[in-house]
Amino acid sequence: MRQFFGMSQSGDLKEAVRGLSNPQVILLISNNEQFEFHVKELEKLFPQVPSIGCIGMSYDTRIVEKGVGIIAFLDGVSATANVLEQVSTMPVKYIKRLEQDVYKVNASQENTVCIDFCSGNDACVLTTIYSVLKHHRIPLVGGTGDAGKISANGRVYQDAVAYALIKNNNGRVKAYKENIYHKMGNYSFIASRTDKANYMLGELNGRPAKQVYQDILHVSEHEISTQTFKNPFGKVNGNDTCIISIKEVNGNALTCFRQVNDSDVLIMLELGDYKATVRNTIQTIQRDFSRVSAVFSVNCLFRYLLFSDNNYMQQYLQEMSALGNHVGFVGYGEHYNNQFVNQSMTCVVFE
Repeated sequence: MRQFFGMSQSGDLKEAVRGLSNPQVILLISNNEQFEFHVKELEKLFPQVPSIGCIGMSYDTRIVEKGVGIIAFLDGVSATANVLEQVSTMPVKYIKRLEQDVYKVNASQENTVCIDFCSGNDACVLTTIYSVLKHHRIPLVGGTGDAGKISANGRVYQDAVAYALIKNNNGRVKAYKENIYHKMGNYSFIASRTDKANYMLGELNGRPAKQVYQDILHVSEHEISTQTFKNPFGKVNGNDTCIISIKEVNGNALTCFRQVNDSDVLIMLELGDYKATVRNTIQTIQRDFSRVSAVFSVNCLFRYLLFSDNNYMQQYLQEMSALGNHVGFVGYGEHYNNQFVNQSMTCVVFE
Protein backbone atom coordinates (compact mmCIF):
# COMPACT_ATOMS: atom_id res chain seq x y z
CA MET A 1 0.00 0.00 0.00
CA ARG A 2 0.98 3.64 -0.41
CA GLN A 3 0.18 6.83 1.45
CA PHE A 4 -0.07 10.14 -0.40
CA PHE A 5 0.32 13.59 1.14
CA GLY A 6 -0.35 16.78 -0.75
CA MET A 7 -0.67 20.28 0.63
CA SER A 8 -1.22 23.92 -0.21
CA GLN A 9 -0.35 26.63 2.29
CA SER A 10 -2.74 28.98 0.45
CA GLY A 11 -5.68 26.53 0.49
CA ASP A 12 -5.56 25.64 -3.22
CA LEU A 13 -7.13 22.16 -3.27
CA LYS A 14 -6.10 21.41 -6.86
CA GLU A 15 -2.49 22.09 -5.88
CA ALA A 16 -2.85 19.77 -2.89
CA VAL A 17 -4.15 16.83 -4.98
CA ARG A 18 -1.64 17.24 -7.78
CA GLY A 19 -0.19 13.83 -8.61
CA LEU A 20 -2.94 11.87 -6.85
CA SER A 21 -4.64 9.20 -8.94
CA ASN A 22 -6.87 6.25 -8.10
CA PRO A 23 -7.08 6.77 -4.32
CA GLN A 24 -9.02 4.21 -2.31
CA VAL A 25 -9.81 6.64 0.54
CA ILE A 26 -9.05 10.32 1.21
CA LEU A 27 -8.59 12.33 4.43
CA LEU A 28 -9.12 16.09 4.11
CA ILE A 29 -7.69 18.54 6.67
CA SER A 30 -8.72 22.08 5.86
CA ASN A 31 -9.14 25.54 7.37
CA ASN A 32 -12.35 26.96 8.79
CA GLU A 33 -12.95 29.50 6.01
CA GLN A 34 -12.58 27.06 3.10
CA PHE A 35 -13.66 23.77 4.67
CA GLU A 36 -17.14 23.49 3.15
CA PHE A 37 -15.87 24.56 -0.26
CA HIS A 38 -13.04 22.03 -0.09
CA VAL A 39 -15.44 19.22 0.86
CA LYS A 40 -17.62 19.88 -2.19
CA GLU A 41 -14.64 20.39 -4.49
CA LEU A 42 -12.97 17.17 -3.34
CA GLU A 43 -16.14 15.21 -4.12
CA LYS A 44 -16.18 16.68 -7.62
CA LEU A 45 -12.55 15.79 -8.22
CA PHE A 46 -12.86 12.25 -6.81
CA PRO A 47 -16.52 11.23 -7.01
CA GLN A 48 -17.51 8.05 -5.18
CA VAL A 49 -14.12 7.79 -3.42
CA PRO A 50 -14.69 7.33 0.35
CA SER A 51 -13.55 10.42 2.26
CA ILE A 52 -13.60 12.02 5.69
CA GLY A 53 -12.50 15.50 6.69
CA CYS A 54 -12.07 17.98 9.50
CA ILE A 55 -10.73 21.44 10.27
CA GLY A 56 -7.19 21.60 11.58
CA MET A 57 -3.49 21.56 10.77
CA SER A 58 -1.77 18.79 8.80
CA TYR A 59 1.84 17.79 8.28
CA ASP A 60 4.42 15.53 6.73
CA THR A 61 7.92 16.98 7.14
CA ARG A 62 6.25 20.42 7.05
CA ILE A 63 3.30 21.83 8.94
CA VAL A 64 0.25 23.26 7.13
CA GLU A 65 -1.33 25.71 9.57
CA LYS A 66 -4.06 27.45 7.57
CA GLY A 67 -4.12 25.92 4.12
CA VAL A 68 -5.24 22.44 3.12
CA GLY A 69 -3.71 18.99 3.43
CA ILE A 70 -4.76 15.83 1.59
CA ILE A 71 -3.88 12.34 2.87
CA ALA A 72 -4.82 9.41 0.67
CA PHE A 73 -4.31 5.66 0.83
CA LEU A 74 -3.97 3.64 -2.35
CA ASP A 75 -2.49 0.54 -4.01
CA GLY A 76 -3.49 -2.51 -2.01
CA VAL A 77 -6.07 -0.90 0.25
CA SER A 78 -9.76 -1.64 0.81
CA ALA A 79 -11.70 1.14 2.50
CA THR A 80 -15.06 2.61 3.33
CA ALA A 81 -16.12 5.85 5.04
CA ASN A 82 -19.26 6.87 6.90
CA VAL A 83 -20.66 9.02 9.69
CA LEU A 84 -22.44 8.60 13.01
CA GLU A 85 -24.74 11.53 13.73
CA GLN A 86 -26.23 13.07 16.89
CA VAL A 87 -23.08 12.32 18.87
CA SER A 88 -24.10 14.65 21.70
CA THR A 89 -27.30 12.70 22.34
CA MET A 90 -27.60 9.36 20.55
CA PRO A 91 -24.70 8.17 18.36
CA VAL A 92 -25.70 4.55 18.98
CA LYS A 93 -28.76 5.21 16.80
CA TYR A 94 -26.45 4.97 13.76
CA ILE A 95 -24.26 2.07 14.88
CA LYS A 96 -25.63 -0.27 12.19
CA ARG A 97 -23.65 1.76 9.65
CA LEU A 98 -20.39 0.82 11.32
CA GLU A 99 -21.42 -2.81 11.79
CA GLN A 100 -22.20 -3.10 8.08
CA ASP A 101 -18.98 -1.34 7.08
CA VAL A 102 -16.85 -3.73 9.15
CA TYR A 103 -18.26 -6.63 7.12
CA LYS A 104 -18.11 -4.64 3.90
CA VAL A 105 -14.30 -4.44 4.01
CA ASN A 106 -13.96 -7.83 5.74
CA ALA A 107 -12.09 -6.05 8.55
CA SER A 108 -9.77 -7.91 10.90
CA GLN A 109 -7.47 -7.19 13.83
CA GLU A 110 -4.29 -7.85 11.88
CA ASN A 111 -4.77 -5.58 8.90
CA THR A 112 -7.54 -3.01 9.51
CA VAL A 113 -7.70 0.31 11.35
CA CYS A 114 -10.52 2.75 12.02
CA ILE A 115 -9.51 6.41 11.65
CA ASP A 116 -12.03 8.92 12.97
CA PHE A 117 -12.55 12.71 12.95
CA CYS A 118 -14.93 13.91 15.65
CA SER A 119 -16.81 17.16 16.30
CA GLY A 120 -17.06 16.63 20.08
CA ASN A 121 -18.48 14.48 22.91
CA ASP A 122 -15.50 12.22 22.29
CA ALA A 123 -15.83 9.88 25.27
CA CYS A 124 -19.38 8.87 24.33
CA VAL A 125 -18.41 8.57 20.67
CA LEU A 126 -15.51 6.24 21.42
CA THR A 127 -17.58 4.07 23.72
CA THR A 128 -20.15 3.72 20.93
CA ILE A 129 -17.69 2.99 18.13
CA TYR A 130 -15.59 0.63 20.20
CA SER A 131 -18.64 -1.42 21.13
CA VAL A 132 -18.41 -2.69 17.54
CA LEU A 133 -14.64 -2.61 16.98
CA LYS A 134 -13.74 -4.52 20.16
CA HIS A 135 -15.50 -7.68 18.94
CA HIS A 136 -13.14 -7.72 15.98
CA ARG A 137 -10.21 -6.21 17.93
CA ILE A 138 -9.85 -3.51 15.31
CA PRO A 139 -7.65 -0.61 16.51
CA LEU A 140 -8.85 2.99 16.35
CA VAL A 141 -6.82 6.18 15.94
CA GLY A 142 -8.30 9.65 15.52
CA GLY A 143 -9.03 13.00 17.04
CA THR A 144 -11.22 16.06 17.34
CA GLY A 145 -11.28 18.73 14.66
CA ASP A 146 -11.97 22.43 15.08
CA ALA A 147 -15.21 24.44 14.80
CA GLY A 148 -17.56 21.51 15.50
CA LYS A 149 -17.63 20.36 11.87
CA ILE A 150 -16.56 17.19 10.08
CA SER A 151 -17.24 15.74 6.66
CA ALA A 152 -17.93 12.35 5.17
CA ASN A 153 -18.27 11.45 1.49
CA GLY A 154 -18.78 15.00 0.26
CA ARG A 155 -21.17 16.22 2.98
CA VAL A 156 -20.50 18.49 5.96
CA TYR A 157 -21.92 17.50 9.35
CA GLN A 158 -22.13 19.03 12.78
CA ASP A 159 -22.55 17.01 16.00
CA ALA A 160 -21.13 13.95 14.29
CA VAL A 161 -18.13 11.67 13.91
CA ALA A 162 -16.73 10.62 10.54
CA TYR A 163 -14.79 7.39 10.28
CA ALA A 164 -12.83 5.49 7.66
CA LEU A 165 -12.16 1.77 7.89
CA ILE A 166 -8.88 1.11 6.08
CA LYS A 167 -7.71 -2.41 5.35
CA ASN A 168 -4.11 -3.07 4.34
CA ASN A 169 -4.37 -5.94 1.88
CA ASN A 170 -0.60 -6.51 1.85
CA GLY A 171 0.41 -6.42 5.49
CA ARG A 172 -0.29 -5.66 9.13
CA VAL A 173 -1.44 -2.52 10.91
CA LYS A 174 -0.73 -1.55 14.51
CA ALA A 175 -1.76 1.42 16.66
CA TYR A 176 0.46 3.21 19.19
CA LYS A 177 0.05 5.91 21.84
CA GLU A 178 2.86 8.15 23.08
CA ASN A 179 2.89 9.82 26.52
CA ILE A 180 5.62 12.36 27.28
CA TYR A 181 4.49 12.86 30.92
CA HIS A 182 5.06 10.94 34.14
CA LYS A 183 3.76 11.12 37.69
CA MET A 184 4.89 14.09 39.78
CA GLY A 185 5.57 13.29 43.43
CA ASN A 186 2.96 11.36 45.38
CA TYR A 187 0.05 13.69 44.73
CA SER A 188 -3.30 11.89 44.53
CA PHE A 189 -6.70 13.55 44.40
CA ILE A 190 -10.36 12.60 44.61
CA ALA A 191 -12.38 14.75 42.22
CA SER A 192 -15.67 16.26 43.37
CA ARG A 193 -18.12 19.02 42.44
CA THR A 194 -17.62 18.10 38.79
CA ASP A 195 -19.85 19.17 35.93
CA LYS A 196 -19.63 16.41 33.34
CA ALA A 197 -21.47 18.33 30.63
CA ASN A 198 -19.05 21.26 30.82
CA TYR A 199 -15.89 19.27 31.68
CA MET A 200 -15.65 21.16 34.98
CA LEU A 201 -13.44 20.09 37.88
CA GLY A 202 -14.65 21.83 41.04
CA GLU A 203 -12.71 20.36 43.94
CA LEU A 204 -9.73 18.11 44.66
CA ASN A 205 -9.73 16.38 48.03
CA GLY A 206 -12.46 18.78 49.13
CA ARG A 207 -10.56 21.95 48.24
CA PRO A 208 -11.08 24.31 45.27
CA ALA A 209 -9.30 22.77 42.27
CA LYS A 210 -7.76 26.07 41.20
CA GLN A 211 -6.23 26.64 44.62
CA VAL A 212 -4.81 23.10 44.84
CA TYR A 213 -3.14 23.46 41.44
CA GLN A 214 -1.69 26.86 42.31
CA ASP A 215 -0.41 25.77 45.72
CA ILE A 216 1.47 22.78 44.31
CA LEU A 217 3.03 24.53 41.31
CA HIS A 218 3.32 28.10 42.69
CA VAL A 219 1.76 29.70 39.63
CA SER A 220 -0.59 32.63 39.23
CA GLU A 221 -4.16 32.19 37.99
CA HIS A 222 -3.10 33.71 34.68
CA GLU A 223 -0.37 31.08 34.21
CA ILE A 224 -2.57 28.00 34.75
CA SER A 225 -3.74 27.61 31.13
CA THR A 226 -0.13 27.41 29.87
CA GLN A 227 1.29 25.56 32.89
CA THR A 228 -0.83 22.60 31.78
CA PHE A 229 1.71 22.11 28.94
CA LYS A 230 4.15 21.00 31.65
CA ASN A 231 1.76 19.81 34.36
CA PRO A 232 -1.55 18.31 33.24
CA PHE A 233 -3.60 15.99 35.42
CA GLY A 234 -3.68 12.26 34.86
CA LYS A 235 -6.41 9.70 35.41
CA VAL A 236 -5.06 6.24 36.20
CA ASN A 237 -6.74 3.49 34.21
CA GLY A 238 -5.17 0.15 35.13
CA ASN A 239 -1.56 0.27 33.93
CA ASP A 240 -2.33 3.26 31.71
CA THR A 241 -2.67 6.98 32.43
CA CYS A 242 -5.10 9.20 30.53
CA ILE A 243 -3.86 12.79 30.34
CA ILE A 244 -6.32 15.56 31.24
CA SER A 245 -5.46 19.06 30.02
CA ILE A 246 -6.68 22.23 31.70
CA LYS A 247 -8.54 24.55 29.36
CA GLU A 248 -9.20 27.56 31.60
CA VAL A 249 -10.01 28.82 35.07
CA ASN A 250 -13.69 29.18 35.93
CA GLY A 251 -14.03 30.88 39.29
CA ASN A 252 -12.43 28.48 41.77
CA ALA A 253 -12.91 25.56 39.38
CA LEU A 254 -10.92 24.34 36.40
CA THR A 255 -12.45 23.59 33.01
CA CYS A 256 -10.70 20.67 31.31
CA PHE A 257 -10.54 19.28 27.79
CA ARG A 258 -11.94 15.92 28.80
CA GLN A 259 -14.61 14.81 31.21
CA VAL A 260 -13.86 14.32 34.90
CA ASN A 261 -16.41 12.58 37.14
CA ASP A 262 -17.05 12.75 40.87
CA SER A 263 -14.84 10.25 42.73
CA ASP A 264 -12.34 9.94 39.86
CA VAL A 265 -8.81 9.47 41.19
CA LEU A 266 -6.42 11.96 39.60
CA ILE A 267 -2.67 12.43 39.85
CA MET A 268 -0.38 15.32 38.96
CA LEU A 269 1.86 14.80 35.94
CA GLU A 270 5.05 16.51 34.84
CA LEU A 271 6.80 16.78 31.50
CA GLY A 272 9.56 14.25 30.95
CA ASP A 273 12.37 14.02 28.40
CA TYR A 274 10.11 14.25 25.36
CA LYS A 275 12.96 13.96 22.86
CA ALA A 276 14.02 10.64 24.40
CA THR A 277 10.38 9.48 24.41
CA VAL A 278 10.02 10.25 20.71
CA ARG A 279 13.23 8.35 19.94
CA ASN A 280 11.93 5.40 21.95
CA THR A 281 8.63 5.40 20.01
CA ILE A 282 10.51 5.38 16.71
CA GLN A 283 12.74 2.52 17.88
CA THR A 284 9.71 0.54 19.11
CA ILE A 285 8.00 0.85 15.72
CA GLN A 286 11.21 -0.13 13.91
CA ARG A 287 11.49 -3.24 16.10
CA ASP A 288 7.87 -4.17 15.38
CA PHE A 289 8.06 -3.55 11.62
CA SER A 290 11.01 -4.39 9.40
CA ARG A 291 9.22 -2.64 6.54
CA VAL A 292 6.91 0.37 6.98
CA SER A 293 4.67 1.54 4.15
CA ALA A 294 3.08 4.45 6.01
CA VAL A 295 2.51 6.08 9.38
CA PHE A 296 -0.55 8.26 10.13
CA SER A 297 -0.46 10.17 13.41
CA VAL A 298 -2.56 12.58 15.47
CA ASN A 299 -0.69 15.11 17.60
CA CYS A 300 -2.39 17.21 20.25
CA LEU A 301 -2.50 20.98 19.72
CA PHE A 302 -0.79 21.40 23.09
CA ARG A 303 2.08 19.13 21.98
CA TYR A 304 2.39 21.23 18.84
CA LEU A 305 2.53 24.42 20.92
CA LEU A 306 5.00 22.89 23.40
CA PHE A 307 7.27 21.60 20.64
CA SER A 308 7.04 24.90 18.75
CA ASP A 309 7.84 26.95 21.85
CA ASN A 310 10.94 24.80 22.35
CA ASN A 311 11.96 24.98 18.67
CA TYR A 312 11.50 21.22 18.36
CA MET A 313 8.49 20.82 16.02
CA GLN A 314 10.46 20.79 12.78
CA GLN A 315 13.05 18.43 14.25
CA TYR A 316 10.24 16.17 15.49
CA LEU A 317 8.74 15.88 12.01
CA GLN A 318 12.16 15.14 10.54
CA GLU A 319 12.82 12.43 13.13
CA MET A 320 9.45 10.79 12.53
CA SER A 321 10.09 10.80 8.78
CA ALA A 322 12.88 8.28 9.43
CA LEU A 323 10.10 5.71 9.75
CA GLY A 324 9.15 6.26 6.12
CA ASN A 325 6.07 8.07 4.90
CA HIS A 326 4.81 9.87 8.04
CA VAL A 327 1.84 12.25 7.87
CA GLY A 328 -0.91 13.39 10.19
CA PHE A 329 -2.94 16.17 11.71
CA VAL A 330 -3.03 18.33 14.84
CA GLY A 331 -6.15 17.64 16.90
CA TYR A 332 -7.93 18.98 19.97
CA GLY A 333 -8.07 15.56 21.62
CA GLU A 334 -6.63 12.22 20.65
CA HIS A 335 -8.35 8.87 20.26
CA TYR A 336 -6.70 5.53 20.93
CA ASN A 337 -9.04 2.53 20.77
CA ASN A 338 -11.70 3.42 23.38
CA GLN A 339 -9.63 6.12 25.10
CA PHE A 340 -10.06 9.88 24.75
CA VAL A 341 -6.80 11.51 25.85
CA ASN A 342 -5.14 14.94 25.83
CA GLN A 343 -1.59 16.13 25.17
CA SER A 344 -0.69 12.81 23.51
CA MET A 345 0.26 11.39 20.14
CA THR A 346 -1.55 8.41 18.66
CA CYS A 347 -0.62 6.77 15.39
CA VAL A 348 -1.21 3.78 13.16
CA VAL A 349 1.58 2.03 11.29
CA PHE A 350 0.97 0.20 8.03
CA GLU A 351 3.35 -2.60 7.04
